[in-house]
Amino acid sequence: MHAMDTSAYLKQHIRTVPDWPAPGVQFRDITPLLQNPQVFRVLIDAFVHRYMDPALRPTVVAGLDARGFIIGSVLAYELAVGFVPIRKKGKLPFTTVAETYELEYGSATVELHTDAVKSGDRVVLIDDLIATGGTMMAGRKLLEKLGAEVIEGAAIVDLPELGGSAKLRASGLKLHTLVDFAGH
Repeated sequence: MHAMDTSAYLKQHIRTVPDWPAPGVQFRDITPLLQNPQVFRVLIDAFVHRYMDPALRPTVVAGLDARGFIIGSVLAYELAVGFVPIRKKGKLPFTTVAETYELEYGSATVELHTDAVKSGDRVVLIDDLIATGGTMMAGRKLLEKLGAEVIEGAAIVDLPELGGSAKLRASGLKLHTLVDFAGH
């Protein structure tokens, strides 16, 4: 399968749930991608083949809470590199660095263990979906605070109309997504 086929193939296995978690929202549910072993393999392989390229090969994969853990840990395993979780506040037991970011209503904080990455690490930062980009931006700042270089942000789905991917690219972050959905 070439890239266009992969995107179309994955897209047909993403479920859209209308009016969840709030009226007017079209929720893009990736769980069907994970349930079917063949589809899950196509999904992971799309990322693995990209990051096997020596120019893009990370030394660490960082995943954003929580669906980024699912994709990121399998990707790290396949690439034979370490995996680090970026978690919601209050979940990590050891010394952490924290970054707070704005949400539509209020704010949220993510944390990373201070020994999760070191200066010179090349990190792929992964999540399931890019909406407003706030979580990925905060994750990147945490990794950079510890001296790592975020070589690319990766996600299965981009929701370009929410502006996150444009904002992340404008900040200098390279992005790689597999599927785009127009609309929210």
